[in-house]
Amino acid sequence: MKVLFIGGTGIISSAVSKLALEKGIDLYLFNRNNRKEFVPEGAKVIQGDIRREDEAREILKDYSFDVVVNWIAFTPEHIETDLRLFRDKTGQYIFISSASAYQKPPENFIITEKTPLSNPFWEYSRNKIACEELLFDEYRKNGFPVTVVRPSHTYGNTLIPCIFNSHKSRWSVVERMRRGKKIIVPGDGTSLWVLTHNTDFAKAFVGILGNPKAIGEAFQITSDEALTWDQITDLIGGAVGVKPDIVHISTDFITACIPELYSELVGDKINSVYFDNSKIKELVPEFKCTTPAREGIKKTIDWYLKHPELLWLDEEWDMMCDRLIAAHEAGIAAYKAGV
Repeated sequence: MKVLFIGGTGIISSAVSKLALEKGIDLYLFNRNNRKEFVPEGAKVIQGDIRREDEAREILKDYSFDVVVNWIAFTPEHIETDLRLFRDKTGQYIFISSASAYQKPPENFIITEKTPLSNPFWEYSRNKIACEELLFDEYRKNGFPVTVVRPSHTYGNTLIPCIFNSHKSRWSVVERMRRGKKIIVPGDGTSLWVLTHNTDFAKAFVGILGNPKAIGEAFQITSDEALTWDQITDLIGGAVGVKPDIVHISTDFITACIPELYSELVGDKINSVYFDNSKIKELVPEFKCTTPAREGIKKTIDWYLKHPELLWLDEEWDMMCDRLIAAHEAGIAAYKAGV
């Protein structure tokens, strides 16, 4: 099977790339080749930029594929480009959507593929919904062979799965723990969340590639393990031998102080969710998650410890945490003092 990944070196796609090659798939990666260290041995890199449509068309003009997967499509404009480029060049087109596209807040915390798609809080999610609508419309009207996959919070070696962390340095939350500083968990820490290790995600995803039963369908792929955010934070600390000093701060307070966090928190992470994976398991019966969060997070921390150049604290984020905690504690003290 000849498969093209647009991207292919990200946190999720790199694990899928590796497993696809192990399964004997003839894998091509179309990207700018800026992350060579994450290109698995055996993959054929076609260097180019999918955002430059004319250039991409010229580079890919002599290629056709059994499957095309776009890991980096985020807006309807990106999808329109792909429709022009691949309409007659592939037997299956897989769009990577997002579980954040599901109804927020959810009427039922158990999520299935039939859960409505609606997220008034996060533009990222609304764009993913619009992409899905465009693709399924093309499927219904013109037979475009689309499959939609909705990952949730998928992590691996390079991503520490924390609810409140720096985007510049993912090690920052661990460094605060190691220094004995307080760790912010929005809300009361009891909302349920699902983490999926990228190697587990890959098992299901590879089973979708070239599968005719997947055409015209949407699938969510997640672990069956649900944890609270307090439990996840404790697992991160435990991986470095530290008991985190957790401070719970309401999401309303956090986002009033730091409005740029509103979309991701309110539009995704503060909602309790659990995913019913019956549909993907019926399609790919061999799919089974074998990396629990305790083990997966430990693997991630061990990987970071082998890369000392990544073990730095984002000072700006660190000071923001300190200010937020101080403001929260001052408010409590003022109330108790009757001020």
